[in-house]
Amino acid sequence: MILVYLASYLARHGNEVRTRFSGFIKPLVILALAALLLLMEPDFGSAVVLMATAMGMIFIAGVRLWQFSGMLGLAGLSLGGLAVSSPYRMERLTTFLNPWADPFDSGFQLTQSLIAIGRGEWFGVGLGASIQKLFYLPEAHTDFVFAVLAEELGLFGVFMVIALYAVVVWRAFVIAATAEKAGNAFAALLAWGIGIWFGLQAFINMGVNMGLLPTKGLTLPLMSYGGSSMVVMCAAVALLLRIDFETRCTVEGLSASGTARAKRRRAST
Repeated sequence: MILVYLASYLARHGNEVRTRFSGFIKPLVILALAALLLLMEPDFGSAVVLMATAMGMIFIAGVRLWQFSGMLGLAGLSLGGLAVSSPYRMERLTTFLNPWADPFDSGFQLTQSLIAIGRGEWFGVGLGASIQKLFYLPEAHTDFVFAVLAEELGLFGVFMVIALYAVVVWRAFVIAATAEKAGNAFAALLAWGIGIWFGLQAFINMGVNMGLLPTKGLTLPLMSYGGSSMVVMCAAVALLLRIDFETRCTVEGLSASGTARAKRRRAST
């Protein structure tokens, strides 16, 4: 919903965002409140994804580079300060640097994930034949489902999953670019935001599983088990499909409801 609001704001106040500092700062107040609520849970990972996606949408909307750079630096310093100041977040950072220093306590989850990925080798141990998911790897069905996939399908399966996510993100960007050419700024910005969100969250989840990033409680889009995550991700895909449908109707002159029909009605009058 934050992405829908931000896309609407940037579409309605695009000129103000590009020319005035007040237009740039207003949506960030709403984003800061949402991030604060997430941090109070605490959910540092979702706050990072939300802010990064929003900053990407604002950059695409054409904000001045010096304003964007300043706010990006401030957000980075703030999130970095929060990570260092919290004991459990600091423990995750130190564990990420050397999980094998304490493989049976703070580094247990990451070391078990790396063992699962290593067992997969080239073509995996076979679908459903994972040993790590039976007991050793915590949260094997949610945060660390990618490690189980790597164990069962191997490096070949990992490349296939990464390629599929790349296709989803690429198609989202294509839909956004087409909507922008059709003159629907709101739909274009929302599609850009959904594409950035999917790509960033998938990248962070896979990076955590492979030990490239500190541990974060983020699901793998469209793959991790969980009602709320799966429902929201499917809703985002539905929004992308609707944007694509409305854009095609606008360009090709087909019958449609909503934005496409309203645009043609205005054009005809």
